[in-house]
Amino acid sequence: MVSNSAIGFGISATSMTATWVWAASFYASASSGYTYGLSGPIHYGLWGALMILCIYPFGRRFRELAPQAHTLAELMRARHGKSSQLILAFSNIAGSLISLTANFTAAGALVEILTPFNFMHGVLAVAVGVLVYTLWSGFRASVLTDYAQLVAMMLAAAIIIPMVFFAAGGPSLIDEGMLKITDEQADFFSGTAFLEQGAPYLAAVLAYAVGNQTIAQRLFAVRQDKIKATFITATLGYGGTVIGLGMIGLVALMVGLQPMDGDMNNIIPQMASDYLPAFMIGVLFIMVIGSLSSTADADLAALSSLVMTDIYGRNLARNKAKPETMLLIGRMTMVGATAIGVMIAMTKFDILDLLVFMGGLWGALVFPVIVSCFWDRINNLAFTMSAIVGVGFFVVARFELLELTGVVGFVMEIAAAIGAAVVFGLMAFGFLGKRVGLGVAGIAFVVLTPFVIGFLRDYPTLLGALVAYGASTVTCVLITMRNTERFDFALIAERVTAFQEEARQRPEHGDDAVPAR
Repeated sequence: MVSNSAIGFGISATSMTATWVWAASFYASASSGYTYGLSGPIHYGLWGALMILCIYPFGRRFRELAPQAHTLAELMRARHGKSSQLILAFSNIAGSLISLTANFTAAGALVEILTPFNFMHGVLAVAVGVLVYTLWSGFRASVLTDYAQLVAMMLAAAIIIPMVFFAAGGPSLIDEGMLKITDEQADFFSGTAFLEQGAPYLAAVLAYAVGNQTIAQRLFAVRQDKIKATFITATLGYGGTVIGLGMIGLVALMVGLQPMDGDMNNIIPQMASDYLPAFMIGVLFIMVIGSLSSTADADLAALSSLVMTDIYGRNLARNKAKPETMLLIGRMTMVGATAIGVMIAMTKFDILDLLVFMGGLWGALVFPVIVSCFWDRINNLAFTMSAIVGVGFFVVARFELLELTGVVGFVMEIAAAIGAAVVFGLMAFGFLGKRVGLGVAGIAFVVLTPFVIGFLRDYPTLLGALVAYGASTVTCVLITMRNTERFDFALIAERVTAFQEEARQRPEHGDDAVPAR
C-alpha cells in the first residue's frame, strides 16, 4: 500500500507529477486557452501546481503524527473516531471511482477520434491494460510505471508544442492572432479568466490535494526527509507540462479553429491532425494514454488501499486484520472498481455534476482535516458537523436551491468571504505559522468582503466552492470552542501502526507465544 514508506526522491517525484497530470488536464487547459486567451492556461496550470506546493507543509505534519499510516482517513480515525474516518474514506472512494471513470471515458474518446476503433474498444483496452499491471503489485506497480509514463509525456510535450506553434505560423502567428482575439482574451490579467477559471480552480484543487487518496498515498510512501523535494519537483513538472499544452488552445484560438461538434475536448486532437505529421500524432496518442493511465492506476491503488485499510482493516477486522486477506481484498477491489468504471464509461454518463459535488464535499473537509492535526481541542462532533454543514451550504449555493437574493444571498456571500479568507490563511499558515496565517485570513476577509457582497452571487461555481470552506470552518470553530478537553497527539502514532507488525505481535498460541521483535 505504501511501499514501506521509503520510496526515494526520483520515483516519488515522477509518480506525484504523473498522477496529478491526467488526460483531463490536457483537454481542460487547452479549453481554457481557447476560451480565455492568454491567461487561460496560466490560471489552469499555475494554481494546480501551487496547490501541490501548498500541501507539502501539511503533509509533513501528517507524516510526523502517523509515520506508519496508509490513508489520511486512518489518521482521522486515530484522531477522532470511526465517523470521521468513514466520512473521509467514502468521499475518497467515490472520488477515485469518478476519476477512474473519467479516465476511461477520455481514453474511449481519444481512440474514437484518432484511430479506426470505436469508443468501447478504447475504454476496454485502457481499462484491461491498467488493471493487469496494477493487479500485479498495486502501488509499487503504479509508481514504477509512472516513471516511464511521465518521461514519455514530457518528451512528447517538449516536441509537440513547438511543432504545432511553428506549423501554425510561428512568430508571425502572434502578430496576426492578437488582432483576431478580444481585448479580454489578450489581457494577461483578465478578470473574467480569474473569476470563472482561476479562482474556482484554486479552491477546488486545494480540496482535491487534501481529500484525494492518490496524493495522500504518495505522501505516506515517500521517505520522510524527501517530502519537500518531491512536492517542489512535482509542482514544477505539473505546471510546465500543463501550461505548455494549454498554449495549444491559445494557438487554436488565434488560427480560428472551430471545435468539432462544439466539443472543447476535440481541440488538441484537431490541432494535432491539422498541424502534425502522422508519426507525431502517434506520439500525442501515447502521451495522452500515458497521462490517463498514470492516473487510472493511481486510482486503483488508492481504492484498494482505502478498502483494505479503512473498510476491512480498521472496521470489519476490528484491528485484527490478516495481511494475506488484505491483499486478496485489495485485488478484488481493483477488479470490481475497473468493472464499475467501465460500465459507467460505456453509458457516456455526464459525470460533471458528480465531480462538482465531490469538490464541494472535499472543500467542506479541508479545514477540519488540516486543523485537526494542529488544534488539540477539535473533537469528532466538530469534524462531523462541519462536513455536513459545509456540504449542505455548498449544495444550496452551487445548484441555487434557494434564490440567491436578500438574506440568503447575503449569508452565502459572507460564508464565501470567510471561505476565501480560509484558503489564503491556510496557505500562509502552512509556510509561515499560525500567527501569520490568522493575520492573512483576517486581512483577506476585511479586504474581500466589500467586493464579494452583491457580486459573487453571479458566479455560482466560485460561490459554491468558497461557501463549502466558509460554512465548514465556522461550524468547526464554534463547536470546538465549547470543548474543553485536550487531545494528546502522541496517541496517533500509537494507534496507527503497520498491519504486518500488528499481525506479528498478536499471540497465536495463547500467553506462551514469543512476542515479535
